[in-house]
Amino acid sequence: MAVDSPPRHLHLDRDQGLTVEWPDGRSVFYPTAWLRRMSPSADARELRKEIDRNPLTVLPAGGATGVLRAEQIEPVGNYAIRIHFNDGHRTGLYSWKYLREIEPEIAPGDAT
Repeated sequence: MAVDSPPRHLHLDRDQGLTVEWPDGRSVFYPTAWLRRMSPSADARELRKEIDRNPLTVLPAGGATGVLRAEQIEPVGNYAIRIHFNDGHRTGLYSWKYLREIEPEIAPGDAT
């Protein structure tokens, strides 16, 4: 399977995160906060660099409620999605390859 093969299914839970079912049958859950932090946009890349330099960096708030939500996903061709967050961020294009690269690690004992 090519790394950039499109998923079989995407399911967005606006409060929790995105579940991606890949063609190989694996299902991966990406928490909303993880997706926002790992956005491939230029401003998010700079924020990650700043966090590496200063772990006390203040992260963006989740809009008026203070709770970060992924409001919608938008397909971009057959190679990516754009995620609209309630804090106004929507500039990152999450390619299928990039989503594979940023799969959250499962902590020991968390696997079901």
